[in-house]
Amino acid sequence: YFSWEVLRFLLSNLRMWIEEYRFDGFRFDGVTSMLYHHHGIGTGFSGDYNEYFGLHVDEDALCYLMLANHMINFLHPECITIAEDVSGMPALCRPVAEGGGGFDYRLAMAIPDKWIQIIKELKDEDWNMGNIVHTLTNRRYEEKYIAYAESHDQALVGDKTLAFRLMDAEMYTNMSVLSPLTPVIDRGIQLHKMIRLITHALGGESYLNFMGNEFGHPEWLDFPRKGNNESYHYARRQFNLTEDHLLRYRFLNAFDRDMNKLEERFGWLASPPAYVSEKHESNKVIAFERAGLIFIFNFHPYQSYVDYRVVIWHSSLTVIFKYNILLDSDAEEYGGHQRLNHSTEYFTDEYPHNYRPNSLMV
Repeated sequence: YFSWEVLRFLLSNLRMWIEEYRFDGFRFDGVTSMLYHHHGIGTGFSGDYNEYFGLHVDEDALCYLMLANHMINFLHPECITIAEDVSGMPALCRPVAEGGGGFDYRLAMAIPDKWIQIIKELKDEDWNMGNIVHTLTNRRYEEKYIAYAESHDQALVGDKTLAFRLMDAEMYTNMSVLSPLTPVIDRGIQLHKMIRLITHALGGESYLNFMGNEFGHPEWLDFPRKGNNESYHYARRQFNLTEDHLLRYRFLNAFDRDMNKLEERFGWLASPPAYVSEKHESNKVIAFERAGLIFIFNFHPYQSYVDYRVVIWHSSLTVIFKYNILLDSDAEEYGGHQRLNHSTEYFTDEYPHNYRPNSLMV
């Protein structure tokens, strides 16, 4: 139970960090534990509304969260608030005026868990395209999500990052361009780019990266503590890795730079959710449109395709649209194999495909 004095203390604490220390927002940790008297323990949250509304909801805690978000938004609309909630409480990220929780964003926590699970447990040929798309698109309508490919568990507290999970010990020996490109490094670099781009483009309305992970930093970040004998060894980010042109880390960094520049140009994060036209299990291809761009991902471990037809969402019969390659993970500057000709122009035509009247051959 929140007394009025406790409520005042908590709210004034938020205001102090903004006004005295110039914080520009808050990530509320463990929101699920606050929202319910059972703290989310032993609860699966299937999505049934009975799980979110009833006497098991901690109304005092919910009221505090609404007040906190209302106060921050009213006094400092430039600040953002983010909910770490695994339960999927409806309207948590809708305005308080609508009866919502008032958060600006929620973390899409299932996405990094899914990528780690896939990489740890599945062979490349067993990746499930439908399951990947479902995880990336399974979010509440008109609530904004922050998508991220790897979480702080992998980036900060001693688990393996995506890059390290993909390439492991070879990152210490085979990342030099003077050494042969091994199958492990080649696979790791290509998947690292693809995983980040599909997460960025399909997974939400915002994108989160942990410093260093954009170029595949080989190690986690760990600060001195009792558990590591107060060591400073991992309390660092080796930015020199991207500046060394003899190392392949620069390819990952260049791709991340251009991925974010492309989003800045077209604004897919601020666009409506994507239209997914293909999740082909045997071809291992995912295709979707967002912000007027067509995204095509080939996750097949060894098969490339020529003359591959993909759907175009618009159904105009009078206008032919021309497309060009804007970002190619297989480009030379990103450590790719240059299998696509960037001077090629692609035109839509009236050829029905996947239940749509227009398509495009790529």
